[in-house]
Amino acid sequence: MGRIRTSAIVLGVGVVAGSAHLAAQDRFPAAGGDITITPFAHASVQIEHGGRVVQVDPWSVGDLAKARPADLILVTDADAGAHHLDPAAIARLRKPGTPVVIPAAGKEKVADGVVLNNGEQKTFADLKVDAIAAYDLTPGEPYHPKGEANGYVLTIGGRRLYFVGVTECVPEIRALKNIDVMFVPMNLPNGRMAPAAAAECLKAVKPRVAYPYHYDQGYIRRRADPAKAGSPPEILKSLDELTGLVKREGIEVRRGPWYPAP
Repeated sequence: MGRIRTSAIVLGVGVVAGSAHLAAQDRFPAAGGDITITPFAHASVQIEHGGRVVQVDPWSVGDLAKARPADLILVTDADAGAHHLDPAAIARLRKPGTPVVIPAAGKEKVADGVVLNNGEQKTFADLKVDAIAAYDLTPGEPYHPKGEANGYVLTIGGRRLYFVGVTECVPEIRALKNIDVMFVPMNLPNGRMAPAAAAECLKAVKPRVAYPYHYDQGYIRRRADPAKAGSPPEILKSLDELTGLVKREGIEVRRGPWYPAP
């Protein structure tokens, strides 16, 4: 298929200048028509293709007035802060009968959720979902032990989109092949997934396009102070560093508006 491309056709917003930056929506070709990606907040993102909608980690902090009701919802982690598993956002975006895929720890919040454990696979209509282990290797709190959270590879329109979740670059990730688009977390606490580590992970998987996300860990704290909207310069510098580290690998790094103002 043709090279993934950014479209200038955006609904109601302007295009962000620079080829490495995204507007509110990004499109790229797939079997049966383009896939559209809409970032909302931190790790919350909407995927559309062929009239179907997949919501990943929907979070009420994002502008859900612009979100579409989901045919499938993927939740990576049963976090206490609700920025991965937010029952209110799920209830708002869930159609009757829509499957909500969760790790087992999410059962308390989504009683009818479909549990996928690390390494398991399930198909919903023709949307194939593979649950990939997501966990920490470096000790120190906050710590994510093996088996409690998932990343997901979603096969849609003949493309493989990988939502990595909150994790370091563990062997289960390094073993993946044929990933078209990879959403990779950065700047996690205690020196986890700093730009160099995130770059090594991308070099191992070799996706065609990478979207850094979940990279501004101070965003939740800053929401209490509208004057502090926007990511600090050191965070933006880390994105530049990641881009430079993988440039020679032929991996295109794209940025999305993951951090809306309070």
